[in-house]
Amino acid sequence: MRTDTAAARGSAAVRRALEAELAQARARGVERPRVVDVGGGSGVWAVPFASAGCLVTVVEPNPNALATLQRRAEEVQVADRISVVADDSDALGAHVPAGSADLVLAHGLLEVVDDPVATMRALAEAVAPGGAVSVLVANRHAAVLHRALAGRLAEARQLLAEPLGVLSEDGETVLRRLDTPGLESLLAGAGLELILLQGDGVMPDAVQGVALDDQDAADAVASWEGELAEFEAAAADTPPLRDIASRLHALARRPR
Repeated sequence: MRTDTAAARGSAAVRRALEAELAQARARGVERPRVVDVGGGSGVWAVPFASAGCLVTVVEPNPNALATLQRRAEEVQVADRISVVADDSDALGAHVPAGSADLVLAHGLLEVVDDPVATMRALAEAVAPGGAVSVLVANRHAAVLHRALAGRLAEARQLLAEPLGVLSEDGETVLRRLDTPGLESLLAGAGLELILLQGDGVMPDAVQGVALDDQDAADAVASWEGELAEFEAAAADTPPLRDIASRLHALARRPR
């Protein structure tokens, strides 16, 4: 599994959606929402959620990532709210009781598991009726577009023709990329009801910054970054911009 990738961290829009979901859990009378982060890496979600009062279980096999998670949790004194399962997502059912979670995260996970259908079913089984599964995945159509714009047309054609969005080149690190219909199909097949589908990263993931001594220039950059964040928030929910974002974020509920 990956650790702290962009596919794990997500944008402000993703954070707002998850915070709203946890607020709904509290409104249902859950004092300390139970969160399961599958492939949770070094705790980019687990530590903030624990700091907000959640009880978090992180399923992650990478010992280096887990060591970083432990250090982060201890630094902010929330280690007692985080449980660790040092195992792969295939073993989720053996470690997490069915229907025990108010929110299950699968961020940057479906791209690398052997069987995304079985994984999605396991995620759906772990969440309690009325709870939700949050999925963040690499977008196949965005990968096509980015390579085409970069002049890598052979790769773009290959990704466009390959339903799983996989390149045959050496060094490929993902087993698949998903598009909107493919993600919707996976969620529905697991018996989940889609409640939110948004783009994450409509603009390029990284904006190169420079150290500026001139305060006016620095203020201009800060203003531009604020405008960029506002644009991202608006574009995230707007097809077809949503459908060409670097990643797709879905929130799906398990029916009661």
